[in-house]
Amino acid sequence: MPTDDDRALQLLTSVPFGRVTTSMRAMPFVAPARHFVGADSVVLRMHKGLGYHRACGGSVVTYSADNFGSGERNLWSVQCTGTAQLTAPTPRETALFEAEPQPLQVDSEPFEPVYLRLVPQFVIVHTLDYAVERQVRHAASTII
Repeated sequence: MPTDDDRALQLLTSVPFGRVTTSMRAMPFVAPARHFVGADSVVLRMHKGLGYHRACGGSVVTYSADNFGSGERNLWSVQCTGTAQLTAPTPRETALFEAEPQPLQVDSEPFEPVYLRLVPQFVIVHTLDYAVERQVRHAASTII
């Protein structure tokens, strides 16, 4: 029988991007990352030029992803928390990342990948189930 952790990691495989969260100089920050789920870990690829990998490597991080922009009726959010380690991906892991195009630039800098391996210690799944078609509404301001 699948566990909640198994379900969370399965959901994570259905989206390619998420956000890694930790703190740098005692201030929280969130950075985008591409991921794939391995047998016992989540491997993250992010841009080296921003330096965020230095704050993440060896630190407790939370990696989160969701399907909120999908238009599906059943929405979910997954959070995996554990210690991230800087890593060199295996040839198989590199091939998985290279199967999808990587960005040419990040914040006007040439993209330079760096990899982190996260072995989740805590995994949380949140679901929002809509029984009927939902309409996405955004807050609007009135100009007077």
